Amino acid sequence: MTLLIVIAALFALVLINVPIAVAIGVVGVVGVYINMGPEHLLNVPLTLFNGATNFPLIAIPLFIFAGALMNTSGISTRLINLVTAMVGFVRGGLAMVNVGVSMFFAEISGSAVADVAATGSVLIPEMKRKHYNHEFSAAITSSSASLAIIIPPSLSMIIYGAIAEVSIVQLFVAGIIPGIIGGIGLACFCYYYAVKYNLPREEAFSLGRLGHAFKEAAWALILPVIILGGIFGGFVTATEGAGIAVFAALIIGGLIYRELNLKILYRAVTEGVIQTAVVMLLVATSAVLGLFLTEMQLPQQLAQEITTITQDPLAVLALLNILLLLLGMFLHGAAAIILVVPIVMPLVTQVGIDPIHFGLILTLNLAIGQQTPPVASVLATACSIAKTDMWNTTKVNFPMIGVLLMVLLLVTYIPATSLYLVDLFY
Repeated sequence: MTLLIVIAALFALVLINVPIAVAIGVVGVVGVYINMGPEHLLNVPLTLFNGATNFPLIAIPLFIFAGALMNTSGISTRLINLVTAMVGFVRGGLAMVNVGVSMFFAEISGSAVADVAATGSVLIPEMKRKHYNHEFSAAITSSSASLAIIIPPSLSMIIYGAIAEVSIVQLFVAGIIPGIIGGIGLACFCYYYAVKYNLPREEAFSLGRLGHAFKEAAWALILPVIILGGIFGGFVTATEGAGIAVFAALIIGGLIYRELNLKILYRAVTEGVIQTAVVMLLVATSAVLGLFLTEMQLPQQLAQEITTITQDPLAVLALLNILLLLLGMFLHGAAAIILVVPIVMPLVTQVGIDPIHFGLILTLNLAIGQQTPPVASVLATACSIAKTDMWNTTKVNFPMIGVLLMVLLLVTYIPATSLYLVDLFY
């Protein structure tokens, strides 16, 4: 009953437009005061501080800043030109370019919102100019951008790994195959859509043009090699890899491409600080809610209630998928992780679900949640760029959401989809 009251209070605050981070903090503080006594409020400031200073979380502002630098220093534009030269000759190739660039960008920024802001501002106007449906342009940009939280590095995986205390590097490895499957699925739908509506080819394939585009983007392509190679090779942690990403983006954008000046750097820093502040405030206030939930042993009670109904891991995963899909419609991804993980991890552990496996399931649910109104943070950003109505765009987006659901079902019920590489290397 207490858990239901907590969730109801949180949703009530969100529905009256209280910021999610503030709502989480208010519920946590009130819960501590009522159930633990006013003397425990002295622990709240310390809990806030400790919640936001977990070492792996330092990677979040660094990856966000690296994505902002890519967006403002010509790196993302060169990646778009390269992918256009590779697949632009296929019917509907510009839509496939959208998917391919999102997969490249995901390997550096780890943020779907940063991805859609960087690629959408260039690709959506171009798609509209080539007579692509406006809603389709926004939908494919939005859905492909959500690959950014599946393909490593992923900010959602970093938050989950820090809260659940599991290996962030193994989570990154587990996301490789599902991310590739998702990208191929979206590209196949783009081709089907292009043939159905007779969309144009960009231009004939040119080996010379591809070579020129590759030469221009060569330094940009080094970024994911440095980041992921260092992390997967065991040379650096995810946090150190994020620092290297920022340093490399500064060098490539400023010294090699010479498009990064002080004005652009200031804009990138400002953008990074704003996004970081939103995420870290969520993380800090969630620590207070976590303190209350832990002291009241609510997660353990939930686990006990569900295991009295079923202890079949597949049935438990089906129930968790339904819960996560519903929460994803109303909560920001980071907020959903912060709210759900402390509550369900005892259940996940008790029924024998691998925490890495569950981390990928959680991440995929959040990717779908970014596409499903009313919140749909990534879809809202794409619609803002395309100047389209969110609900009309959602109708066009249903098949692409279906692709993401297919990947979710594969990962949920065929664990090797996400765990094969983890088992192979670790």
